[in-house]
Amino acid sequence: MTLTDPLDAKGPLDTAAPAPPAVPTGSPLPVFVQLKLSLMRNGLRQSAGRRAAYITSIVFTVLFAALQLLGLVLLRGNDDADALVTVLTAVLALGWAVMPLFFPSGDETLDPTRLVMLPLRPRPLIGALLVSSLIGVGPLFTLTLVVGSLIAIAHGAAASAAALLAGVLSVLTCVALARAVATANSRLLSSRKGRDLALLSGLFVAIGLQLVNVGVQKLSGEGGLGVLRPTADVLRWVPPASAIDAVQGVSEGAYGIAAAQFALSAAVLALLMWWWSRSLTHLMTTPDSSTIQPEKPRRGAGGAGSSTATPGPLGKLLPAGRSGTAMLRTLRYAVRDPKAKTSWVSALGVGLLMPLLTSVQGNGSIYWSCWAAGMLGMQMYNQFGQDSSAFWMVAQTISTTRDAYLELRGRAFAVALVGVPYVLLAVVGSAVFLKDLPAIPEALGLAYGLLGALMATGALSSALLPYSIPQDSAKNVAPGQGSLAWMSLFGGMIVGALLCAPLLGLTIWLHVSGNHDLLWVLLPLGVAYGAAFAEAGLRLAAPRTVGRLPEILAAVSKG
Repeated sequence: MTLTDPLDAKGPLDTAAPAPPAVPTGSPLPVFVQLKLSLMRNGLRQSAGRRAAYITSIVFTVLFAALQLLGLVLLRGNDDADALVTVLTAVLALGWAVMPLFFPSGDETLDPTRLVMLPLRPRPLIGALLVSSLIGVGPLFTLTLVVGSLIAIAHGAAASAAALLAGVLSVLTCVALARAVATANSRLLSSRKGRDLALLSGLFVAIGLQLVNVGVQKLSGEGGLGVLRPTADVLRWVPPASAIDAVQGVSEGAYGIAAAQFALSAAVLALLMWWWSRSLTHLMTTPDSSTIQPEKPRRGAGGAGSSTATPGPLGKLLPAGRSGTAMLRTLRYAVRDPKAKTSWVSALGVGLLMPLLTSVQGNGSIYWSCWAAGMLGMQMYNQFGQDSSAFWMVAQTISTTRDAYLELRGRAFAVALVGVPYVLLAVVGSAVFLKDLPAIPEALGLAYGLLGALMATGALSSALLPYSIPQDSAKNVAPGQGSLAWMSLFGGMIVGALLCAPLLGLTIWLHVSGNHDLLWVLLPLGVAYGAAFAEAGLRLAAPRTVGRLPEILAAVSKG
């Protein structure tokens, strides 16, 4: 075989560069539909556990949607069915609006920043994204609810024709609302502040479930679905609920009102599409400010060179010395550390949520406001574990009992700085809501006593039963330390509650004996009682912290 050098080949040598591939100019709609189907299909190609969770969530969602559809169909002919479907549609739209904020990672196609570098124009891109957004479990659930609602209230040929328009407007409005909100807040959701907002998702779900529970209890009462009529009269002019209620208007012959509701729904849908288009254009043509380097400040301008060393406005208000430093560090953890922030936000939310829900359910009592003291007192538990492996830097500065006492006192002061006004707000708010203002002194005294007792037991459990909180995992306890965490939290809470038994016994005795004019004594007594126990707990925990410092370091650094 003879090898021929290409340079020896006859004929002129073509040195022109190959032509670049043609840029596709067709609609991106098929590509985005295939992309959405691929993302759904990839959910089945994960690990066995995640695949099982993915399939289970789909099965339960479809099953719930089917049962919901059946229930709405059975309501056909009910006099108050229109009130129910109007409220349901409004709640559904609210869910579509807030889900991108609280669960930004739930659907990867909601993140338009992934498309910024592609040579795509916003107008055809919006059409492709809108159609692809109609594919998935969420749109299927929405479609079943809308179809069931329309079957329940559509009577006659004209209403059936109007139901088709109402269904299209409702589904498109929900999807466009979610897309517009996600696009307008895309850079926020991908930043640290956006991830901090996602931490509220658990609290949002908890509040939503409790509100659903309250709603079910109200509907199961004597009024039935009729209790929704006042709410439905307001929401019937809020799209997309207005489109659903327009079908009821057509069924009753109120064609003018129905036309106005359809026009309002179509106008809001057009406004959402315009907002979405404007936000997407701005996103694709404006650089991200986080990628632009700020101008370096001039030397000596405003003391900028020493800004990192100053404690900031809050630090200047805190006490000087080690306690103030520990206090500032704890407060910064509560604001910056994701795990600590989740704990604080959940405590603040649940502490106010429980008294409110029990009052709405008819079981209200001002003593439920002690939930606020209990939830804030729990923030004192596992103080050293919240530092994780960084605790070794703090441990290097603890050599005496005095050092440990000042460290623990600063952390307790940080909890008290938030807890004292927060408990006051919860108790006074509950009293105003329940119209039981004379009960404020006794409830406030009990709450402050409980807060002090939990701070005492929290300091002791931090020294005796520390455990690690993994920073790179969704778990709040390191593997193998679950029992330790249960003993620390629930054991300390039980002991703290028992420490408040004298205060509780005195309260009961004053009520039973009829000495209601002496109940005010519980306020100063509870404040002194809680402060004394908190101080005693800190002094007992300080020497144990010094003596068990190597064990604490090993425990909080695990995992």
